Amino acid sequence: MVNLKLQIFVHYYSLITCMIKIGIFCAASEEIDASYFDCATEVGHWIGENGNTLVYGGADLGLMECIAKAVKESGGGILAIVPDKLEERGRVSTLPDEIINTRTLSDRKDELVAHSDYLVALPGGVGTLDEIFHVVAAASIGYHQKKVILFNIDGFYDTLIKAIEEMSDKGFIRHSLSTYFDVVDSLEQLKEIIRI
Repeated sequence: MVNLKLQIFVHYYSLITCMIKIGIFCAASEEIDASYFDCATEVGHWIGENGNTLVYGGADLGLMECIAKAVKESGGGILAIVPDKLEERGRVSTLPDEIINTRTLSDRKDELVAHSDYLVALPGGVGTLDEIFHVVAAASIGYHQKKVILFNIDGFYDTLIKAIEEMSDKGFIRHSLSTYFDVVDSLEQLKEIIRI
């Protein structure tokens, strides 16, 4: 019995602490095109098949639940960063191996960044944009050196990229887009950046 508990602990510890932790920002909406769910599933399977850990917002909705299911099915670990409000509404996924509770969305974003080796933004709404710019703003003043990888499926982030380039051209952003972002259009391109 002690031996079995030790094996379980070693397996759990390796999933949560030793493998690459990939932070995912994405939609909690169900009212989006099926192609976005296909993309989330593909990315989730890739994370899980390689024995790595998904770090995400922990909701049981939309692309969040979709990618968590794919990671779980493929043998990966799941770390959820869950704000109190999500818990109060009963919208927390049952799939995570570990949950870190936070008081606010700001705390959640800080924990997501701290616990992730890489940060990938799949398509999402206001919350995803908030997470993207939280990472970029913190990087711009030296809190960390992490980039956000924009997964630009079907040109989803084209308008955002254009707006950021225009801000840069007008002198509102001191560094080039590539200082803060990588942009990929496919899982193959993502694999070139995150070699697992």
